[in-house]
Amino acid sequence: MTYSKLAFSKSVDLSKEAHGLGKLTKAIQQHIIGQKNLIESLLIGLLCDGHVLIESMPGLAKTTAAKALAQGVDGEFHRIQFTPDLLPSDLIGTDVFNQATQEFTFKKGPVFHNIILADEINRAPAKVQSALLEAMEEKQITVGLASYKLPEMFMVVATQNPIEQEGTYNLPEAQLDRFLLHVVLDYPTHAEELEIINLDQPTMILEKTSQEEVLAAREIVKNVYVDDKLKDYIVSMVQATRNPHLYSKELATWISHGASPRAAKAALHCAKAYAWLCGDEYVLPEHIQVMWANILRHRIALSFEAQADGISKDHVITTLLKVVAIP
Repeated sequence: MTYSKLAFSKSVDLSKEAHGLGKLTKAIQQHIIGQKNLIESLLIGLLCDGHVLIESMPGLAKTTAAKALAQGVDGEFHRIQFTPDLLPSDLIGTDVFNQATQEFTFKKGPVFHNIILADEINRAPAKVQSALLEAMEEKQITVGLASYKLPEMFMVVATQNPIEQEGTYNLPEAQLDRFLLHVVLDYPTHAEELEIINLDQPTMILEKTSQEEVLAAREIVKNVYVDDKLKDYIVSMVQATRNPHLYSKELATWISHGASPRAAKAALHCAKAYAWLCGDEYVLPEHIQVMWANILRHRIALSFEAQADGISKDHVITTLLKVVAIP
C-alpha cells in the first residue's frame, strides 16, 4: 500500500459537505470561533460513540460547543454543575412514591439527555463518579434492583480546570480510561479574539443533522480501511508506553505506568473517524499521529522524577512519536 504525503498538521476541512456532516460542522462553526481542536474532537467523539474530557481555563467556549453540538443533532442537552455535595440521585434520578397509586415510580435524572456537559467533573465525590462511570461504559444506570437504558446517542462532555485544585477529587483511573479523548484548549489568537468580540451570537440552529444520519455515519466510519501495518504501529505505540525502557532511557525514567489496550482501540477508531472527516477513504499514518496526544494524555502516568523536572505528558508523547517507527 502506498501512502500519500500529507502534512502532519493537516487540519480537517470543517466546511466539507462530502462526508455528510456538513450541516453539523457548519452549525457548530456558527457558534464557535477558532478552537478547531475542540470542534474536531467533539465530532470524532460523536462518530466513535465516545466521551470527551476537556481541560481549559474558563471562557473558552466549552459549554457553547456542547450546546451547539446538541442543537445540531436535534438532541437534548443538559449541563450538570458538579459540586462536592452532589448526590448520585441528582445525576441519575430516583424512585419517588406516588400517593395516588401507592407505588414507587422512577423519576429520570439529567443523565437521560443526549449530550451531557459535566462541568468541573473533578469536584464530585466518588459515589457520583461511580454512577457516571456506569452510564459512560454501559449506557445504562441502576437504581435499586432496576436498570434503565440511556438514549442510543449518549455523549458526556466533561470539563475540568487545570488551575483550581482546592476542593477537587482525582478522577479514578477507570473513569479516565473511559474517556475517548482528553483535549487541552489554548487561548484564541489575536485575530480570533477580535472576531469573537465582533460576533453576533446566533440564538438557534436552523438546519440540523438528524440523529439517524449520525448513527449511519458511525457505521460508515467503522468500515474505513486500515492497513495491517498501521494496526501494528498503533499496538507498538501503546506497547511503548508500557515498555519504555526498550525505546529510551529518558522515557523509562519519565513514565511510571502506561496505557491500557483501550488506548489502542481508541486510536484505531479515532483515526478512522479523522480520515473520514478529512475525506480520505483509508487511514494514513498522519491520521493516527495527530490523534496520539488526545488519546494518551489521560492514559499515561508520569513518575515523580518527571514531575520534579517539569516534564509534561505532551513532551513524553512527542518523544514517543519520535522513537516509535512509522511504517
